[in-house]
Amino acid sequence: MDYFFSVRGRSGDLYSDRLGKAKYLAIPGSVKKATRAHEINKSKWFKAVQSKAGANPPAKGHIVIFVHGFNTEQYDMLERHRKIRKGLEAHGFKGTLISFDWPSDGSALGYSADRRDARLSADRLFQDGLTQLSALQKEDCDFNIHVLAHSMGCFLLREAFDYADDDHKTAQRSWTVSQIALVAADISQKSMREGSPKSSSLLRHCTRVTSYYSPFDDILSISEVKRIGVSRRLGRVGLPQDHGEKAVNLYCGQYYKDNSDDFGAEIGISHRWYFDSPRFYEDLYHTFMGKLDRDVIPTRTRTDQGNLALV
Repeated sequence: MDYFFSVRGRSGDLYSDRLGKAKYLAIPGSVKKATRAHEINKSKWFKAVQSKAGANPPAKGHIVIFVHGFNTEQYDMLERHRKIRKGLEAHGFKGTLISFDWPSDGSALGYSADRRDARLSADRLFQDGLTQLSALQKEDCDFNIHVLAHSMGCFLLREAFDYADDDHKTAQRSWTVSQIALVAADISQKSMREGSPKSSSLLRHCTRVTSYYSPFDDILSISEVKRIGVSRRLGRVGLPQDHGEKAVNLYCGQYYKDNSDDFGAEIGISHRWYFDSPRFYEDLYHTFMGKLDRDVIPTRTRTDQGNLALV
């Protein structure tokens, strides 16, 4: 069974690219398209997610939240969700993956509209996801929560953490996520400087943030053009030198270049190849498990400039 919660509006028994109320879905593995029939009660959904997290005290279970990027239809999100789940499971992951499905236009020309949708959806991720999960975290919590965000989903995630800190009730709780993985992040590089108010909430409520980036990402180059002179994208150039201790830079450009034949030549593949790479999932698995220091994860090495790189 695959679990996700969606803030797309309904269109008959299916879903639209408009913002709507949160719906919690459980999808059998044989089903390729979600319908209204797959919606279940919120409390039942959260209980199922916790049960599947694989907690076996004293060993903790793991819940990974995936936040997709722009230009993503719901069926694309579900397909990617399953790729991620299978990719992690291939390396020993025994927790559960849930996805946050938000309305993006499914069109490369819809970038500006998707960014507006992402800002609005961030409040829903906060209200319908983070507040619920933070309420479940007790002192003897049996599971770790991690987040995997891609592209514009990284912007949405950052905004959601800001909303959480602005909400008095949520801010009063002692809550945190363990690992955050930002993949091909469509946020400004400078927003990740140490002390930046734009990322302070994100960094305050996690153990570590890992930025997977590649200078060969042509979609983020387009993003820069559309934003006309605004700061370079994190997922293309990596973290600034004055980033905080919790943030980790992982250069993936050479790995993509050396293995590009394995990923094909589809438009936009330089932005999403990560999800077709077993090596990426191996690194992501070790990152989420948190058992190894960032410097000794076996999928990494140091470049001649001293940076961590995927190999």
